[in-house]
Order: sequence, then C-alpha cells, then structure tokens
Amino acid sequence: MESRQNRREFCKQTLLAPVGLSLAGLFQSCAEKRQKRPNIIFILADDLGYGDLGCYGQKDIQTPNIDKLAAEGMRFMRHYSGSTVCAPSRHSLMTGRHTGHSYLRGNSHSLATRRDPDDMTVATFLKQAGYHTALIGKSPMACWTTDAQLPNDKGFDYAFGYLDHGKAHHYFPKTLYRNGEKINYPDNNLHTGTVYSDDLILEESLKYIEERAKADQPFFIHLALQIPHASLVAEEKWKAKYRNKFDEQPVTDQNHYTNQPEPKTTYAAMVSRMDWDVGQVLNKLQELGLDENTIVLFSSDNGSMNEGGYQRTWFKSSGELRGGKRDLYEGGVRVPLIVRWPGKIEAGSKSQHISAFWDFLPTALEIAGAKIPNDIDGISFLPTLLGKENQKEHDHLYWEFHEQNGKRAVLAGDWKAVQLNMHSNPGKIELYNLADDPSETNDIADSHPDKVNELAELMEKAHSPHPVYYWGNPDLVRK
Repeated sequence: MESRQNRREFCKQTLLAPVGLSLAGLFQSCAEKRQKRPNIIFILADDLGYGDLGCYGQKDIQTPNIDKLAAEGMRFMRHYSGSTVCAPSRHSLMTGRHTGHSYLRGNSHSLATRRDPDDMTVATFLKQAGYHTALIGKSPMACWTTDAQLPNDKGFDYAFGYLDHGKAHHYFPKTLYRNGEKINYPDNNLHTGTVYSDDLILEESLKYIEERAKADQPFFIHLALQIPHASLVAEEKWKAKYRNKFDEQPVTDQNHYTNQPEPKTTYAAMVSRMDWDVGQVLNKLQELGLDENTIVLFSSDNGSMNEGGYQRTWFKSSGELRGGKRDLYEGGVRVPLIVRWPGKIEAGSKSQHISAFWDFLPTALEIAGAKIPNDIDGISFLPTLLGKENQKEHDHLYWEFHEQNGKRAVLAGDWKAVQLNMHSNPGKIELYNLADDPSETNDIADSHPDKVNELAELMEKAHSPHPVYYWGNPDLVRK
C-alpha cells in the first residue's frame, strides 16, 4: 500500500523528469496518484426491514434519497445480514466472519470485541492500507461495554457516538463519547431532552467529511445510525408528513422504551428522517467534489422489529418475506443493500448475487488494493459491482442464533434449511426452496430427505467450538 512517503517520492521523481513535463502536469499526476483509491462510506440503519424502502416496494413511507441512491447505483436483492440481532450482525460486518466462526454470536452482556490480533476489523485493515477511518453513531464493538477506548483500539482513528447497543435504544442520551472522552448532555433524560442524538450523528458525519476533503488521504466512514430502532421518537416536522394518514393505537405499556401516542406516524417519520440523513451525506459529497471518488453502501443490521410498540405488519416492513428480527427466516436476515459508485457501477442496476455482511471486509479491502486475510468467510463482491463475470460464489451461508431456545439456518443456492430449539430438544429441520417459495410457507423436508441431510451436514461443519455459544448452554436461553 502506498504510504505518504511513497507518494512524496513519486512526486520527487516526477520533478526530475524531462523538462517537457509542465508544472501543471506534475500537480495533476500527483493528485491522480493520491486520488486513485476511493473513499468508502458504509451507512447502516438499525432494524430497518427489507420492505421499508420505496426502492424495495414500500408504498406508505417516503424514502426519496435512498431511492435515488438505488437509481444511481446497484440494488442487491439477495443480500443477508450477519445475524438477526445487533451485536453478532455488526461483529460479522466488521470481521468478515459468520456466526459459526465469529466471537460475538449474540447480544451478550459479558462479551465484547477482543483486542488485536483477535477479531481484526475492516477498519484496522483499511487503516493499515493508508485510509483514515471513522466510526460515527452506534458502535459495533459490543452490546454492553464501559471501555470507552475500544473503538479507537479496533482501528478507528475517529470515533463518536454510543459505546454499546443498549444505550443506543434512546434518542436523548445522557452521555456520548468522542475518542474515549465522555460528553455529557445534562438536559437529556433518555426519553426526552433538548439534544436529539441523530442530529449529533449527522453533524459529526458532515463535519468529518469536510475535514477529510482537505487531506490527501482516502477515508472510510462507518456511519451507524440508530434509526429506526425503538424507542419510537421523531421530531414534529417529520411526523407532520404522515399525521392523520393512519389509524393509530397509542402505545402505553412501554418500560424500557418510550410510550408513543402515534406509533405508526412516528415510525414512518423516523424512516423519512433516516432517508434525509442519507441525502445530506450525498449532498455533502457532491458539494465538496468527492462524489465520483466515493463508494457509498447502505444496508440494515437485521430484519424489521416487533419492538417498542411497533408491529412490522403495519407497513409490510418485511415485504413478502416470512418473519423479522430474531427469526432466521428470510424476513429476519435478508436486508437491503444499495451500492453507488459513479462511473463504476451501472446506474439503476439490480443484482441477484447472494452475499452477506461478512463479504464487506474483503470487498472493501479489494477496493482499497489491500491484501485480503485468509481466515475469513467473506468473498469480495467487487466483480459484481463492476459488472464483471469473474464473481466467486458462496457454497453456502450460515447463521446461528442463541436466543429463543437457539436456532440455526443454512442457505445453499435456493435451498434453505432452518432448525429451532437447538438448546434443549432440536426440532425437525425445515426445508424451503426460495425459488418456488420465497415466503417460506411450504416446508418440503419430507419429500427431499437427501437435501435435508446435505444441509444438516453443512450446518454441523459451519459451527466451530466456542466457550459460551454452544448448543445446550442454559445461560443463553431467552424467550
């Protein structure tokens, strides 16, 4: 990877070139050398369903900026999250490993991403490759932690936001962190306050982009939004867009989350606010002349929630898919992925390539021209982005989930196997063919015993030993 010293040497050698090279040509050559590698921005929504965006079929909620992102880039129709809840899904995104091999396999209060050289992150690899790296929003390092320095120690040069997932349930935080330093918001009280966290996250993101635009170094931003995860909280200007459009049933039984008199209106408002955030980032890139040299990815950490008083059936948040958050059916793990790279990715294109969160690390490293580690599960999907025919394919995708008595699933092409109750009395393996039955309504295991055995063997091989996440551990059993 080219260091700044190497770039200076390049310019020095150019100065010694024949006099015929003009000074303007010299500066242009140096600039081209610096700008060869693109900036990378990965925007991650929280609990956004596969069907919550207009470009994926949503009819009631307006998402014009993300729809425009899709119209100018590529929409993945079969992209999958790392898990069906926050911590293991985000850990997979950062480390390039699925939940059969990763360290964080659930929303555990006792485990966090380990120090290097364990759990090496995409941020660390990009930093080593010469990128400046930033984490803004909800940290992917732990479900619960008090280690304020952990994001910086795991590869992020700049980190602002929530240390862990539990506190990110609230939009009026008492504290956030910037590079390990606590920032207090004394007028906030979790459910109410004067400082709305999404305002801060967007402000930090735009400021960071402005500062990096002045540098001669590519950057990577992981912009991890809270929205639209419960609590259901939105500003009035966003709720006004939807008021009186839906029949409302006030939510009054919340303890951890906020009670909400207009839950449907508020959820729709949160998604539209999230969409506006994306638009602000895209506008800033264009304003600063970074647009064509920046690849922007947008996705969600898992399927749509039934949480905080929200019901995913209200807006068909899972589309036609079965289930949602905490399920290993398609609605729990299939998520939107939109990728835009002007001049590189065909505008308005759509891909059926089967990919997953653990593919982001090798994709980002290939974009950066960095070496891809061997001990990961991911496969770069850069060839798909560029419209090339040399795309490698997954033999299978695997997930395991340790709440609700334990679940596991494997996808091999169009064949999907799901098994429940893994912690006590493993259930019958269910089998679906997604080509014929994308909504997973018809279990065909009895008529395809050989395929069931084949996928069962894949699931066994995909699970590696873990000191905590093993089948039959009663401490992991949750409703």
